[in-house]
Parts: sequence; C-alpha cells; structure tokens
Amino acid sequence: MKNIVILCSVLLINACSNSMRIPDADREPTLMPRGAIYEDLVSLPLPQGQIFVSVYDFRDQTGQYKPQPNSNFSTAVPQGGAALLTTSLLNSRWFVPLEREGLQNLLTERKIIRAAQQKHEIPVNHGSHLPSLMSSNIVIEGGIVAYDTNIQTGGSGARYLGIGISSKYRTDQVTVNLRAIDVRTGRVLLSVTTSKTILSQELQTGVFKFIDYKDLLEAELGITTNEPVNIAVMSAIDAAVIQLIVDGINTNLWKLANRSDIGNPVIQKYMFTEQPLI
Repeated sequence: MKNIVILCSVLLINACSNSMRIPDADREPTLMPRGAIYEDLVSLPLPQGQIFVSVYDFRDQTGQYKPQPNSNFSTAVPQGGAALLTTSLLNSRWFVPLEREGLQNLLTERKIIRAAQQKHEIPVNHGSHLPSLMSSNIVIEGGIVAYDTNIQTGGSGARYLGIGISSKYRTDQVTVNLRAIDVRTGRVLLSVTTSKTILSQELQTGVFKFIDYKDLLEAELGITTNEPVNIAVMSAIDAAVIQLIVDGINTNLWKLANRSDIGNPVIQKYMFTEQPLI
C-alpha cells in the first residue's frame, strides 16, 4: 500500500509539472497583445476628416511602486504612456498624431538639413525645400491617474486526509484620464476617465500524509498567473480613445463620414456610457 501511494503521488506530480512546464527562453518575439477593447477600436466607422493632435506627455501620476520587497524602485505601471496613447490614436483612424515627445530630436535633424541647404549641399534624401512642421488642432493631455491594489481578494480550499487544494485571487485597478484641449483657446473640450481591473490568481495543491507511523509523504504544487499591467493600461487607453471619439460625435466636435454610421454597434455601445469600467 505504501509503495502504491508513493507511485501515485510521483505520477501526479510529474503529470502536473509537465502541464505547467516553463516556456522556452528562446521563444520568438511577438507583437504586444491587445485586450478585447482593441476590436472595438479598430471597428469604429471612419470620420469625415482626420483630426491632427499633439501628445506631449502621458505621465504616471500615481506614485505607486511594486509591493515586492526587492522592487522598491520599480513602478507599478509602465512609464511609456505617451507611446501607448499614440499607438491607440493611430489605430482608431480618427486622429493623426504629430511628433511632440521627441520634438527636440526632430528639430535637431531639421537644423542639420537647413545647414546643408545654406551651403548649397542639398541632401540626397530631401528635396530643395524643407516645409514647416504641421500644427495640431487638438492637444491630448492626461495620464495614468490611479493604481489601486487589493480592490477585491478572496479564495477557497478544501483538505481531506492530508490531501488538499486551494485557490486565491486578487484584483487591482488602473485608471487613466484623457482630455482634448482646443489649441486656439485652451478650452478643455472633452474629458474621459476609464478604469481597468487587473486579475491575479494562485492555485495550489498538496499532500501531507503519514504512510505509516514513521514515513511522511509531503508534496506541493502551485501556479500563479498575473495579468500584465501594460496590457491593462493599453486597454484602458483604448477605451478612453473610443469614448473620446463618441463624446465628440455627441457634441458635434467631429462628424462621421456617413451619418448612417451613427447606428454602428460600437458607437451605440459607448453612446450612453459614463466613465466606462472595463
């Protein structure tokens, strides 16, 4: 009986370890995954005309750091918010983002071209005339305004005759804000705030059993999954961009290419939503 129990335990642990095998370290790089909101973003109907916008910064305004003891100087949310927002604006096909975050680098390159033109050394990759930089109609401001941990926690478990299983979960929440500002007047035209929950789960199983009065069998197995924060932030930004577009349609700031597209499922989904939570 003792040998049978040991054999079954070894087979169980071996099977579970194979099912939770660590991914290969040399996996090919892939494009950043996007959340379900991305499908809504790329399904938006086309505008009457694209809007030129500037994104100077999209900062982390939370001041939050990762809770692990060895990560005191690692922030809880990604610091590349402006890059994520620019990607979302481009994917929407409603906005044309103009480079502003790296504006100094752009201006330096233009100075190099102008210096060459003044010496009548026209660069082969540029024409004889260097046009002025384009100006935007709208400035998109905002940032990651909140990161709340342990919004909800819970778990369950059971143990019988030394054999048990347990599970735990925890939800965090990240919140972003977008503001559309009129360049001519400085007026805030629209302001949207969206939140995205972040789920973490842990599953554990184990055996703690005396096979006889001297021999103790003890085995543990567990797995933890954490939703990537960058994907959650990207989803919150995507939702904010969609809501910004729909609110602009409602207030006649911009218009659809075809007026009949007002019945589009994505437009209707966000038409009467206030501060969407995803």
